[in-house]
Amino acid sequence: MPRKYILLLAVTLGVIALDQWTKYLVVQDLTTRFDGLDSLGQRLSALYSEPPPQGFNGLHFQPSRHIEVSENFFRIRYAENPGAAWGLFRSLPRETRGPLFHVVILGAVGLIVFYFRKLSGTDPTERWALWGLPLVLGGALGNYIDRLARGFVIDFLEAHWFDKAAWPSFNIADSAICVGVGMLLVDAIVRKEKPKVTEGAPSKA
Repeated sequence: MPRKYILLLAVTLGVIALDQWTKYLVVQDLTTRFDGLDSLGQRLSALYSEPPPQGFNGLHFQPSRHIEVSENFFRIRYAENPGAAWGLFRSLPRETRGPLFHVVILGAVGLIVFYFRKLSGTDPTERWALWGLPLVLGGALGNYIDRLARGFVIDFLEAHWFDKAAWPSFNIADSAICVGVGMLLVDAIVRKEKPKVTEGAPSKA
């Protein structure tokens, strides 16, 4: 297997594993979803099965506490996002959101794989794309697993400014996507198409 595909699998699966593991920990430590469930199998079933109905606060899993990392700037707090990034389309009915996200995610995966296959894997100028594409792919699939399992994505990272302004809650998958997109933007700047030299064409003196 070419080295570039080993990198693709390693980074993609690494992001998915880290994303799902952190979401498990958040549900375990910051909600009541696992209360009374002693085995790992029971907890995984509760995490990846059909969620209970929404409570009075609009959440399916009920929060028990949150963690203040920096009182005025950053906290870890359980949140649910049934929509896309930054809560887009969250007001759409679930029967509409589901097919829409399936099409978008599968289309994005197809495009990522298509462009990744075009990379030679040996050109040093491709390094930004070689890492950026798998990061985006892993992040997209990490959130897609959430949508397939329960119809909403678990978020828990919350940046804010003295509670007067806040960035929408996000997770490890979102972070990987943002970093990956940033690397692809750098790639677009540093890697330019080289003009093809026609065989037999006269060279300039």
